[in-house]
Amino acid sequence: MTTVETAAPEPVRAVPAGPARRRPPAGVVAATAWLAAVALCALLLPLLPGFDPLHGDFAHPSAPPGPGHWLGTDASGRDLLQRTVAGARASFAVAALTVSVGLLGGGVLGLAAGWFRGPVDKAIGFATDLLMSVPTLILVMIVVSLRGPGLPVIGTLIGLFTVPSFTRVVRAVVLSLGERGFVQAARMIGTAPLRILRREVVPHVAPIALTFAFTATTVAIVAEGSLSFLGFGLRPPEPSWGGIIAEGRTTLGSAPWISLAPAAVLCLTVLALNYLGEHLRSPHRKGAPA
Repeated sequence: MTTVETAAPEPVRAVPAGPARRRPPAGVVAATAWLAAVALCALLLPLLPGFDPLHGDFAHPSAPPGPGHWLGTDASGRDLLQRTVAGARASFAVAALTVSVGLLGGGVLGLAAGWFRGPVDKAIGFATDLLMSVPTLILVMIVVSLRGPGLPVIGTLIGLFTVPSFTRVVRAVVLSLGERGFVQAARMIGTAPLRILRREVVPHVAPIALTFAFTATTVAIVAEGSLSFLGFGLRPPEPSWGGIIAEGRTTLGSAPWISLAPAAVLCLTVLALNYLGEHLRSPHRKGAPA
């Protein structure tokens, strides 16, 4: 009688699953949600009937937050929620113009300095150093006093002073790309310089420059708020975050919500922009390849 030996079944090995898609950090979600909420309010709420940040409810001056006026009213009875939303439109308009001027001017100068080097690099470097030595807010206040306040003037001037920072960022990236093999190979086969810049350099520079745009946006929002607080922004009663904060500084003891409401929105917006910018600049952020 023969015995049949049965082989022990091999253990079933689990097939390794593909790389799980990591969720973004909670801070990124919160910062994005806050910026999206502020942007949507600034875009959509002014379209609603009855939205008038200049209308005063004279029956309820300096009213605390509550139904009807969720952030309270100022000394003239104007709704602070509506004025804060309108102030966001002014701040975002200045920030958009600032980033456009800085990105365009600094991008062109940085590409030229990093690509041509030599005398071109030295001339652009001297010009940017000279511009960075000028006291920004003082010069902006002088120009605003001569030309009059307005979002285009303020945004263009602040953007002009962000050009040196954009120039240095772009120049550093272009200098590092100039030593890369794909750029040197394009040069060796006789590709035109402008074609190399357009096809090989700019696609690598653009993400880094756009990441730095978060910093420029915070600079623009804080600068516009500071100018408005000092009286060199939009003329009252046109709302801006800095102007509303300045209007409430004389009643901080009796009606602190007049200054605290726009100040809180301003701080949270700048904090969200800074957090997202730091997250995008971090080489070890979650989801990035090691």
